[in-house]
Amino acid sequence: MLVGYLQRTGGSRMLQPVALSGWQQRTLKTQRMLKTRGTNPKKVDKKEEKPPHKGYFDELRETMSRWQQSTLNTQDTDPKKVDGKEEERPPRKGYFEELREIMIMPLTSADPNIPTKRVTAKYCAQKFTAPPRNVTMLSSDFIDDSLYNPAYGYFSKQALIFSLREGYNFSSFRDSSAFMDVMGDQYKEIERELDDVRGITRQLWHTSTEIFKPWYGYAIAKHIAEQYMADRKANVHDDPLVVYEVGGGNGTLMLNILDYIRNNEPAVYSQMEYKLVEISPKLARQQLIKHGSNNFVHTNAKVINQSILDWSTLESRACFVVAMELLDNFPHDVVRYDYDTGEPYQGIVRVYDDSEYEDNYEPVTDPTIRSYLAARKQAAPEYKTPALPSDLHRRIRRQLPLAPNMTKIEFIPTHAFRFLQVLGKFFPRHRVVLGDFYMLPDTVPGAVDAPVVQTRLKGTMVPCDTYMVRPGWFDIFFPTNFELLRSMYNATCRAPSSTAAGMGRARVCTQAEFVKQYGDLSKTATRSGENPMLEFYGNNKFLLS
Repeated sequence: MLVGYLQRTGGSRMLQPVALSGWQQRTLKTQRMLKTRGTNPKKVDKKEEKPPHKGYFDELRETMSRWQQSTLNTQDTDPKKVDGKEEERPPRKGYFEELREIMIMPLTSADPNIPTKRVTAKYCAQKFTAPPRNVTMLSSDFIDDSLYNPAYGYFSKQALIFSLREGYNFSSFRDSSAFMDVMGDQYKEIERELDDVRGITRQLWHTSTEIFKPWYGYAIAKHIAEQYMADRKANVHDDPLVVYEVGGGNGTLMLNILDYIRNNEPAVYSQMEYKLVEISPKLARQQLIKHGSNNFVHTNAKVINQSILDWSTLESRACFVVAMELLDNFPHDVVRYDYDTGEPYQGIVRVYDDSEYEDNYEPVTDPTIRSYLAARKQAAPEYKTPALPSDLHRRIRRQLPLAPNMTKIEFIPTHAFRFLQVLGKFFPRHRVVLGDFYMLPDTVPGAVDAPVVQTRLKGTMVPCDTYMVRPGWFDIFFPTNFELLRSMYNATCRAPSSTAAGMGRARVCTQAEFVKQYGDLSKTATRSGENPMLEFYGNNKFLLS
């Protein structure tokens, strides 16, 4: 989901996080325990400026300098005499011995011996009304619980979608900049009203569907209608048009698609079925309210409050599965690889009694992680994870002193893989329309396919440099490798032995290419000829089958 303001060049969710690796976070936390940093400057007659922020190596250099000075001072000091005898001093620790002791200081003051319970996101949803403590869980379960827990999850309490009653008249704007100015002012006003009314900070995000309604939804509907009619003409099937939308937001896309089919293909509409699958109870209620308040109530639409990953009903008819900006909020798992053997280790989050978090790693035992890694190797043998360097690089690295024994973190889309498995098993004759981000700026640093983690405080977006944050208060969203997704999709849902093998393989295109082919660009053009629907969301792609 897109948070903040869009740039004309198409960058969405533009953030400015301060990024530290896990090792640097530990060092910084230790430094904060040793001295006070970042305090506000004292008030004097003239404004006192804060000293420039020191980097890690600057502070390390100062620490070494102080240690050297203390060594000289100690050497110049005569030993004290007790009862006529010189006092015996303990052997002085070297600089690296002291540094090693600092580095192994605990991250938390909580008792590490308190027993922990291994839990899952599903267990937390059933048992807890507040974020649990003294537990461990897979990284994907931690992210899942943070986003989707019905009591305290982000989408249950924080997320609201920017939406206006009527779409924009783009021909009334001078250019894209004028449009952005108006949209930005409206966005700020809605945020201000929400804060005043609710008394708490809510995060507001917007999507292509809402900004360019109804024309963006009409473009998707046109693609569906043309593909459906082509399949009927080619005798691929003679089923009615059945559409499943997953993660429908406010329900705007559902109404746009239904309106377009009703107005342009009335014969198809008369037998059409539309089912919206929504995991969030709040959004599901909102979708029902919006549908009921529409000028024309579509009796062939149905909202199902359920996670698509828990789907168990077979749809044997040909159908379309539509999901806009769904993949980015699918939880990911974390893996690291052994430098010597290349063996993967799965990430575990430990939650302490004081709600501090720590990541640990263990050999892969989770069946979904194991299945994903095996399927990726088979479906895309040419793909080499950037987390695992080449054999030569690893051999050279082993010769270096203090070289780590594990690679950097890689976030793997295990829940997106489960989604593909659900499509292949329960929707065997489907065609898919997936749209999402393939690139995000300022993601969590030092990791492969890392997410953006952010929240909003007093109208300002506050980014984070770790995914281990308090559940419910932060949006966590990921970029999607669409080329790898296409390979995984074709292997999972379009295998030669599958029912849909004759329906063709998936293809990838950019959002600009998609709206050029199916959109009515005259409706979203400004007076200068600039077209926001083409210019914005330049980091989006589509997977079509």
